[in-house]
Amino acid sequence: MKITDQKFDIIKEKSEIEYKKINSIYCPYLKDEIIFNSKGLEHIKFKGRNKARLRKDQYIRFRCLPLASQIIRKSHTLQGFQERNEMVKIKKGKWEKIMKKVKYFEFITIINNIRTRIIVKEIIGEKPYFLSIIPFWKTNVSGQKIIHNGNPNED
Repeated sequence: MKITDQKFDIIKEKSEIEYKKINSIYCPYLKDEIIFNSKGLEHIKFKGRNKARLRKDQYIRFRCLPLASQIIRKSHTLQGFQERNEMVKIKKGKWEKIMKKVKYFEFITIINNIRTRIIVKEIIGEKPYFLSIIPFWKTNVSGQKIIHNGNPNED
């Protein structure tokens, strides 16, 4: 699929405008509001600090982004869960990194024939927030679905 600069810029701008209109969405499974903040939008663009995602990967995620709110709003079942300790940035006057317990929730659905996975991240003591949308999942050599690659913070 050839993605022209114009095509990429249009979908990116449209998706960012719509994303910024969403403040939060209630998730029936978590029985809590899921915040849509800049961290989710940044994760769609970057795989890590100063490490941009491939343009094609960003384009696909931007195209699927409108599905994120629908999926969270309808999620009554959890398909994946991870909990671990991670270094997270917090602001205490200035930015610091501290070790905190982090939970990742995975919700998977098929909407409009598109298999889509949503990652919600919760740092203990804070509100959960939308982290990522992944428009398909991989399969291993025997055809089994791999829901994550082991690190939802990078998926």
